[in-house]
Parts: sequence; structure tokens; C-alpha cells
Amino acid sequence: MRRLCRARTVTTRANADGTDGDARDDAADEGSGDAKAPARRKRVLSGVQPTGSIHLGNYFGAIRNYVKLQDDYDAFYCVVDLHAITSGAHDPRELEASTRMSAGIYLAAGVDPSKANVFVQSHVPAHSELAWLLNCATPIGWLEKMIQFKEKARKAGEDVSVGLLDYPVLMAADILLYKADLVPVGEDQRQHLELTRDIAGRVNSLYGGKKWKKMKGKAPSGRSRGGDVLLVPEAFTPKEGGRVMSLTDGSSKMSKSNPAEGSRINVLDTPDEISKKIKRCKTDTFEGLEFGNPERPESQNLLTMYQLCTGLSQEEVIAECGTMRWGDFKPKLTEAVIEHLSPIQGRYKEIMDEPGYLEGVLRDGADKANEVANITIRDVRDALGFYQPR
Repeated sequence: MRRLCRARTVTTRANADGTDGDARDDAADEGSGDAKAPARRKRVLSGVQPTGSIHLGNYFGAIRNYVKLQDDYDAFYCVVDLHAITSGAHDPRELEASTRMSAGIYLAAGVDPSKANVFVQSHVPAHSELAWLLNCATPIGWLEKMIQFKEKARKAGEDVSVGLLDYPVLMAADILLYKADLVPVGEDQRQHLELTRDIAGRVNSLYGGKKWKKMKGKAPSGRSRGGDVLLVPEAFTPKEGGRVMSLTDGSSKMSKSNPAEGSRINVLDTPDEISKKIKRCKTDTFEGLEFGNPERPESQNLLTMYQLCTGLSQEEVIAECGTMRWGDFKPKLTEAVIEHLSPIQGRYKEIMDEPGYLEGVLRDGADKANEVANITIRDVRDALGFYQPR
């Protein structure tokens, strides 16, 4: 078996505080000279929970976009294991195994550790610390209005955990720690991104600007005190493949939390498992296949899955499959899904079989993530008035 190589690219990435090369110190010193620091490379941050298996919805909606973005952005991709325990009563052994599996799938799908930082959320302690600091600035009414909390709390009743109420603040901390310019989100997560923007704005209003500037001198990062403490991020919603829907209900998204295993195709499913799930998936009684008919969510979903797996346009898919019956189309879809996932599964096996490779990638990613996160958390502590080690 060929040996996997882990490259560390230092000079081509943005510095921890977002500036390029040796421009960081110059940029921190206002008025130190006429030369302008190069514009920093924009940063992107995203992550997937290690709960259950990563499915096609996660892959097409998130991970495949990670691969596209890593060439143009300073990319930070984490396995958000702290979010995986939100509801409580998780299985510790399953969490550990799922965390490794999720990171392995990131790499198998094409995330390149020489271009992007891949790490585990809990390996960067600043996530938890910033979440607490943001908690103390966030009105509880903002959290109680979150749609996902209201829906899940209604089902859980008195057993609902504090974590379920508070996890949007942890999500805000995840984003704000890295001064992310862009955050890839699905439509169902847009409310959480808006909350992140609101929290950042509130912290900046309470502790930034003139209030921070009155402390005079330099912040721990080397920048002059004053201005915004936290960078307000922008959302990025992929135009294609943002939502892959359930195999048992084309109007509901494919989800790890659905107890029906047949509702999703997992990235690591065997060809036999994929075949059985597609053979049993829900269809309709209409003639032919079509995109864009709201009365046919299953047709939209399965054709979209085929389009994403083959790389064809909608017009090409309809020209090829529009007149087919479901009995003819399902084997074709099965073949396309298996063919698309096969190289990813092969690469995943190589990664997991190479002793120490995955651990080395995650260690390098965590080192870089800690470097960036610690700069942010020190500045936040400074703006909030904490006495820090000298």
C-alpha cells in the first residue's frame, strides 16, 4: 500500500491573525510607515457533528464544498464533538469512534491537510471559554426564540438539556474564534448564523469601540485597542446540493437523527446496502421523472441525487432519464451512487489503515487552530477587562 504523506504548508497560509507573511506586525502598528500590508486571505470555517454516520446530505451539502473552498480560502474544518453531546446521554465509545470516522471522511472526500486545517473541536479549549464569555453577553430571550430549540424542547419536555438551549452560543464561539469571513450553512442553519452576527454585534457594542480604546495601548494580539472585538461573519449558502432529502420522505431533509436507517445513504455504506435502500425508497405514481414539480418531492430528490453523483446538468439528466419508469431509474441511480462513493471509500480505508496518519493530521490542525483561537480569546479577555498572565 502506498504510504500517505502529510504536508505542512506554513508560508502559503495566512498568519494566525489573518495577515499574510511578515505583514502582521506592520499591520498592527498604525502609522508605522507608508507601505500597506497585503490584503489577508479570507477565512472559511465549518464543521460537521460526529453523531452517527456521515450521509450524502452531509457530503453534498457541506464536505464537498469544503474541497472547493480550500483552494481560495484560509480553511478551518472541524469535527464538532462538543455539539455531539448536546442532548445528553451519548455513548462515549461511539463518540470517539465517530469523531475519527468523520475526520477520516473529510480527508477521503478530498480535503487536503496541506491546504486546510482539519481538527477536533474539543482539542481547542478556547471554544468552551469563548462560549461562556458570549453566554454572559447573550440575552436568554434570543435563545428561547430559536426554532430548533422550540421544536426539540416541545418533544423532550422537562428532560430538555441546557445544552440544547445553549448550543447556538457554542456555535457562535466556533465561528467567531477564527474571525471567519464566510460560514457555509444550509437554510436550516441560517437562523443560527444570524444569531452569531447578533452576538458579535452586541459584544462589539458593549466592549469594543471607544470603550476598548480608552484602555489605550496594544491588545494582546498586537493590534491597537478599539474598533470591533469580534469579526461579524457572512453566510455562504451553496447554490447546488445544499439539501439532499430523505429516502422515505422527499419533503424532509436527510438526517442522522432519523431513527429509520433506510432514510439515508451513508458515505461508507456498502454497495449492497445502497442497493437495498434505493430499491425500497419512496417514489410516486406519476408517469416519467421531472424536476421542479412541488407535488413530486421524491422525483426532485432522486433526480437531484443522480445529478450530483454524475455531474450532469438538469437538462442532461432529463434528456437521459425523463421518460423512465421508477423500476428502470432506480438501478441507474444505484450504479451512479456506488460509482461516486467507491473512490472515497477506498481512500478512507487507506487513511484509517495508515498508523498515526490521521492523528498527525488532527494534531497539526489543532496546533494551527489553537494558534488562531488563542489570539482571539486573549483579545476578548482584554476587552472584557480580565487580568491576564504577563
